[in-house]
Formats: sequence, structure tokens, C-alpha cells
Amino acid sequence: MALDSQLKAYAEQLAARGDPPRHTVSPQVARAMRAADLAADLAAGLVRPEPVSHVEDRTIDAPASPIALRIYTPRGVGPFAIVVYFHGGGWVLGNLASHDSHCRSIANGAGCVVVAVDYRLAPEHTFPAAPEDCYAATRWASEHVAELNGDAARLVVAGDSAGGNLATVVALMARERGGPPLAFQLLIYPITDARMLTDSYVTNADAPMLTRADMAWFRAHYLRDDDDVTNPLVSPLLAADLDGLPPALVVTAEFDTLRDEGELYAMRLQAAGVPTMVRHYDGLAHGFFGYDLIVERAKQAKTEIITALHDALASVPTASSVTTAPTAPDA
Repeated sequence: MALDSQLKAYAEQLAARGDPPRHTVSPQVARAMRAADLAADLAAGLVRPEPVSHVEDRTIDAPASPIALRIYTPRGVGPFAIVVYFHGGGWVLGNLASHDSHCRSIANGAGCVVVAVDYRLAPEHTFPAAPEDCYAATRWASEHVAELNGDAARLVVAGDSAGGNLATVVALMARERGGPPLAFQLLIYPITDARMLTDSYVTNADAPMLTRADMAWFRAHYLRDDDDVTNPLVSPLLAADLDGLPPALVVTAEFDTLRDEGELYAMRLQAAGVPTMVRHYDGLAHGFFGYDLIVERAKQAKTEIITALHDALASVPTASSVTTAPTAPDA
């Protein structure tokens, strides 16, 4: 299938802004470019964050350093499922602002409390800083479930791209470290194999939004040395076994360098007996989850993904918990 025409037009619009290729600049410049692109898209109405019932920014203590969180609460009466969300950006880019729209959509569409995690970024903080922060934030959410008006039986890890990598890595860490128990993992075009050897790295080497050169740049900043490439907490596809991991939804796109490793990871989960759904989207490219106001096909895909998350969580028996009064919109 050809690249979606609306997505192609948006990619051409981004190129017309004249930014140099991401992999040719420093992380600091790349972050500034990304912030400027987000500001331009917000001003143009290409990104429009949904109102949710309540949004709170807070900072939690963690073993290495404090971690900033943004907590989104939907309308309704809890206890709600809790989705701990890790943003994408190749472990180098991204923050609470860059994925604010993603988290609002998930909170509303799936009826979940979303806890977004501002984990430490490379190259200032190389592996394993990001997974340790994400694991600490997930433990915090589990330990503060009552405060969040959450349901302890429906704790989810989720993320896109590098955030998808961190979500399934946290699932592995939780299994090895004795918890917290997880009900589900939502992996949106995840990085699962840092060796960069799959066919989609060849066929989509120059794909819009994420190129092979970009991925090499991200990897070089994130890893401490070559040995980290095959560490399962970097490349979960290489884990010795995936038994006992929570059910998963794995999302891939046709024009994405990460397509094949996402699908291979889903196959390994299924082979390990982990209930796993796969959603593959022809015609779309990396990052499409954030293009719902630009690309009709991306809007449909985003709705399908969030609906699948909602339905998966609806089938999980809830834990006993005290409910609270409905919340009123304020953000």
C-alpha cells in the first residue's frame, strides 16, 4: 500500500520548515526543534489537547533522583484503571508536554487515570536511567492506587516508540523483581531490538518521521557501550523467555523502521503463551498516534487502539476499593 496521502502531505510540510535532519544535530538542538514543531502544530490547530476532568503535576521521590509526573483523571466515578505512560523520543527527546495530547486521549477514551512519566533522558543519563525511573514510577502508582482513585487489579504500562520499549522493559523488571502486578501492556510501535537488523530497517531506511540514521543516532546517545545492545532491558526481543508477562496490544505501521521488531516481539509473546493482540496499520508511518487531527486514517487507528485498551481492561476483574465522588471538569 502507498503511504497515506494526508500523512505524506504533512511530512512534506514538516520538511518545508527547513529543519536539518535530526541525526545531524546535537540532542539539545534536536529538542529545541521538536519543541518548535509542537508549538507550530498547536498554533495551527494540528494538535488540540482534549479537556479532561483533572490534571495534576507532581514530583515523586525515587532512588536515583526525583521524577516529575503528570496525572490525568477522566470524568466519572472510580476506581479507574491506571495507565502509566512513557513517552517516545528515542530515549533522548520528549517530555510531559510533547505527549500531553496522547495521555489526554487515553484518559478519556479508555476511562483510565493516566500517569505520565518524565524519565531522565540520554545522553545526560544513559541506560539504565530511563528504565529505572519508569519502574520506580510504576511502583509508585501501584503503592498510591487509593490516592489516585485507581483499581489495583488494573495497572497498565504503556508507551510509544522508545516509550513502548520502556513499557515492556518495565514489565520484564516487574516480573523479575516481584511486582508490581500488571494487568496489561500497550506497546505502540515499540523498539524491541537495538541491533537494527530487521528488514524494515532496509525497506524503511528513509521513511518519513523516523529513519534508520535517526535510530542509530538515538542508540548511540542512549547506550553506554556495545554490550548494552543485547541487554534484554534494551532489546526485550532478546530476553531468554517472556513467560509470565501481562497481556499485550502491539501496534505497528507499514512505513516504520520499527515495524518488523514490533511484530517479532508480538510473535514471541504469543509463543510464550502471553495473550497478545496485534494491530498493523498499512499506509501509516511512525508517530501516527499523534496525527489524528491531520490524517483521517491515523484518527481511525487511534480510536481502534484506545477502544482495544478499554475493552481489554473491562474484562479484568476489579479489585475491592472505595469509590469517590465524580470529578468536575477543570482542565
